[in-house]
Amino acid sequence: MGKNCVVIGGGIIGLCTAYYLLKEGHKVTVLEKGNMAGGASYVNAGYITPSHFIPLSSPGIITKGLKWMLNNQSPFYVKPRLERNFLNWAWAFKKSATSFKVQQAIPVLKDINLFSRALYEEMQESGDFSFSYARKGLLMCYKTEHGEREEHEVAEIAKKEGMGIRHYSTAELAKEFPKANYNVTGAFYYDTDAHMTPDDFMQQLREFLERAGVDIHQNCEVKGFEENGEMIQKVTTSNGSFEVEELILAAGTWTPFLAKKLNISVSIEAGKGYSFDIKRPTGIEIPSILTEAKVAVAPMDGFTRFAGTMELGGINNQVNPNRVNAIALAAENYFDQLQISSEERNSARSGLRPCSPDGLPYIGRPKKWKNLIINSGHAMMGWSLGPASGKLVSQIIDKKSTSLDMASFNPDRKF
Repeated sequence: MGKNCVVIGGGIIGLCTAYYLLKEGHKVTVLEKGNMAGGASYVNAGYITPSHFIPLSSPGIITKGLKWMLNNQSPFYVKPRLERNFLNWAWAFKKSATSFKVQQAIPVLKDINLFSRALYEEMQESGDFSFSYARKGLLMCYKTEHGEREEHEVAEIAKKEGMGIRHYSTAELAKEFPKANYNVTGAFYYDTDAHMTPDDFMQQLREFLERAGVDIHQNCEVKGFEENGEMIQKVTTSNGSFEVEELILAAGTWTPFLAKKLNISVSIEAGKGYSFDIKRPTGIEIPSILTEAKVAVAPMDGFTRFAGTMELGGINNQVNPNRVNAIALAAENYFDQLQISSEERNSARSGLRPCSPDGLPYIGRPKKWKNLIINSGHAMMGWSLGPASGKLVSQIIDKKSTSLDMASFNPDRKF
């Protein structure tokens, strides 16, 4: 018999969790603080990225971060602040940025991304949805010798992990993708990746869940919890109380604040990103990362999206024009004949990615509570890992063997 499951969080992670719990016959309620119209689940590049197996906390990133700290147009911007939670996260991030830790993370990130890609394809074939999904791969485009060296090193690791890689020279890119007018020195192509249109999928997923009987409460702020021993019994919100048999905390960057109400610590820092759309022909037919600028480009259903930057500056939804202009300038620099208008720049939206210190998500039960599961901290791979995370949660609740080894995702892990 199904359980009464309450999912806190209506982003890609929360809704995918609700989807797989529903499929297993559980009664599902979703509580969302906002109106499900914006944020990281809607403004991202829509990538499904097995190629992204290097966590943000990688060797050398601290040095780069310090160099970029005073440049508010840099790809990775940290706003220094004397807040205890941020300082603890930053110290854990530093300890995670080692070659040994990265080597441990590579197969974990690769495997969960491949698992999630397979689940997206199952969802597409299920008949439940009609979302756009294209498995065209990904180009990692570079302009400098340093960029080429860095991408070559990653490509060699990818080959050892069994991924299909091809190198394109400038002439080969022009021949293969003539309409895009790439202004780069070369690119490495990964055949593993796919992409989608996030806004479209989120709408379809929400509508499917509602039709299937999932109760979704928008503008519903969680105020606290009622507990009995090691069990959480109720969630109290601005819209009333909800009884709980299983509680899933998938609240993105708000997860640490809600976890604190349950006397547990979840280390997450908000990493802001920006995107804007060009709703006119660009000639760009395949997802492309502009590597030195850390900008993602994605051809979507009727438009091209440009997204990027990682801004660690606390929780706020302000759009910084300097950060947006950095994305636009990079796009114009990497594509000949591409001009981005003021109107297109002004349409930019922001979203907050929940970043764990080691770049791995938290998925699992903390020891303190018998009926709580944390599902958060996916950083820049939230979109890619949505289905895998939701499926793993349903397997935990149903006490089934999980499709992946869960040790690396332990929410109680130490840094």
